[in-house]
Amino acid sequence: MTSDVQTSPRRMSLTPEMVALVHRTVEDPGPIPGVSYLTDDDYDKMVDALLDAHPEGEDAWLFAFGSLIWKPECEHTEERAGTAPGWHRSFCFRIRRYRATEDCPGLMMSLDRGGQCKGMLYRLPGATLREQLHKLCRREITIKPQNTSARWITVVSEGVQRRAVAFVMNRASRAYVGRLSPEEVAGVLSKACGHWGSGAEYLFNTVQKLEEHGIHDRYLWKLQQLVAERIALDHRLPLPE
Repeated sequence: MTSDVQTSPRRMSLTPEMVALVHRTVEDPGPIPGVSYLTDDDYDKMVDALLDAHPEGEDAWLFAFGSLIWKPECEHTEERAGTAPGWHRSFCFRIRRYRATEDCPGLMMSLDRGGQCKGMLYRLPGATLREQLHKLCRREITIKPQNTSARWITVVSEGVQRRAVAFVMNRASRAYVGRLSPEEVAGVLSKACGHWGSGAEYLFNTVQKLEEHGIHDRYLWKLQQLVAERIALDHRLPLPE
């Protein structure tokens, strides 16, 4: 599997070359034994609940804070920056597939309660909203009990409050690890890799795209520095400046 990391306009300590050192070819192991996966009926109910709380036929906003910024995979007609009060980015739940394996678990980022989060708003056309929401929910939520939930939140953009769909952390999930220290998170992201790629790649692309949109997340910027240092130490490279 090849990496799709790109070039950042601001110089990062974590480079594509470092990300490549974490990458390894991993076969998809398939569904994890003992884990229940969502069914078509589950997704129908999830999307119906979102649409029931939204005016029929109208466009809707999606709030993107992580991989949806650099790999949205949804039809949208407009994008703009926005801030979600009451939520913050956090690598707060453990994963054992996709960007991790059973023998080298990883961490995935979600929106957790508290603080605020700057991200991107995407306008989804009302005419295809049901199909778009189905696609997004199937991408972002796979198991039950759910690690993340799809819900409407408030996002402020250009001084205007807008309702937007967001995928937020379910703190009742068994995978929820709470707020780990940046050093703990860096130790995981500098090693974990699955058939979708590595945690380092996910972090690199997220920081890079945020910077391109003029969004500087101090937490993620510190994290990419720490991950770069861990990779350098693991591979006996000079520490990044």
